[in-house]
Amino acid sequence: MLEIYNSLTRSKEVFRPIREGEVRMYVCGMTVYDYCHLGHARALVVFDAVARYLRYLGYRLTYVRNITDIDDKIINRARETGVAPDVLTDRFIEAMHEDERALAVLPPDHEPRATQSVEAMQALIQRLMDKGLAYQGTGGDVYYHVAAFPAYGKLSGKRPEDLRAGARVDVEEDKRHPGDFVLWKRAKAGEPSWPSPWGEGRPGWHIECSAMSASHLGEHFDIHGGGLDLQFPHHENEIAQSEGASGHPFVNYWMHNGHVRVDDEKMAKSLGNFFTVRDILAQYRPEEVRHFLLSSHYRSPLNYTADALEHARGAAERLYLALRGLEPAAPGEAGGTFRERFRAAMDDDFNTPEALAVLFDLAREVNRTRESDTAGAARLAGLLRELGGVLGLLQTDPEDYLKGGETEEVVPGLTAADIDALLEQRQAARRAKDFVAADRIRDDLQSRGIVIEDSPSGSTWRRA
Repeated sequence: MLEIYNSLTRSKEVFRPIREGEVRMYVCGMTVYDYCHLGHARALVVFDAVARYLRYLGYRLTYVRNITDIDDKIINRARETGVAPDVLTDRFIEAMHEDERALAVLPPDHEPRATQSVEAMQALIQRLMDKGLAYQGTGGDVYYHVAAFPAYGKLSGKRPEDLRAGARVDVEEDKRHPGDFVLWKRAKAGEPSWPSPWGEGRPGWHIECSAMSASHLGEHFDIHGGGLDLQFPHHENEIAQSEGASGHPFVNYWMHNGHVRVDDEKMAKSLGNFFTVRDILAQYRPEEVRHFLLSSHYRSPLNYTADALEHARGAAERLYLALRGLEPAAPGEAGGTFRERFRAAMDDDFNTPEALAVLFDLAREVNRTRESDTAGAARLAGLLRELGGVLGLLQTDPEDYLKGGETEEVVPGLTAADIDALLEQRQAARRAKDFVAADRIRDDLQSRGIVIEDSPSGSTWRRA
């Protein structure tokens, strides 16, 4: 039975969907003013794995992940680069989608943009004003009045009297309370704006998720996810907005993934240890990066080191080596214990490190079985691919993965085609009994990181 750690109750709870057999999930997406960094990648991959597993369990999942395409950072970056905000955001939305595809992140069912949802945000703001939960200050901005919502702070544990203005909110003199946050920002010269009952302006950051989640999932849904840094103020403010307007619970299960650290320091541009997904994919293959991102429990901090990526590289290769030379077959009843263990791991709050450990045990069983029972090994290989697919892994042909594409350099200066040609030269030398030449080719490849494996059926190669 699936259990999820609920940030709202600070405990692990049995998952019971609101509607039997159906799950509705919303995850806060990117603010698109720059390339995705490793922290974004972790959230994308973590909640992709959650979505994949919910569907594996047979739930009808509706997965919504928004795009913030209007805010101060976007406006400032557009001004710095001399392009229109929509040109800037379109560029980085496409870059984000490229990174997702590389990391095998499946697209959400709905991906609403803030700029396409302004009317829904205005309607929600008006409901809050009608209920006395929002007010317009003398400067023209519209604020949420946190003191008027008694449950404020239940997610973060913060009391209104202890609060200060949240991220992306300027402290204004016309606020009634320092913790009040902006719902509608008055227009400034040269910035994008929309007409509204409160004058020309644009939405605040927090209101967009309340409006977009309700538009696609209704006012009460099952799971809301995002990075731990969003718990306060963003998610706390979403609760205040949504429950203040509707008068009933907003979300049943809140999920937050942990921070990314680099060599045990928090990742930050100011520290010079800030990595984009593209930086990392220039050095490591996408499946290696995905394997690394799933190797730590999603709620734990994830420490990025070169050693950790190298470990992920070797781990991915070991799994593909188990599949090599086998035609995966329908598993049937084969490996039932491994399936049960995998389910138990993922049912325990999506414990992907333990699920990966099951895959390695299964890979060892594949290798052991193939020596005496090829058909049985093929069924176990089928199970390995099936369970790997739940994590978004092991869906590439093993030979293609182990050797790389025709144009991809497997090691510096050598593509798969180059290595195949050298292997054929070695085979020709061996047939001619020129073992000195054959050994020279083998040793040269080995010195460049390529291992040749000889067997009665022929020779194959892989990266060291």
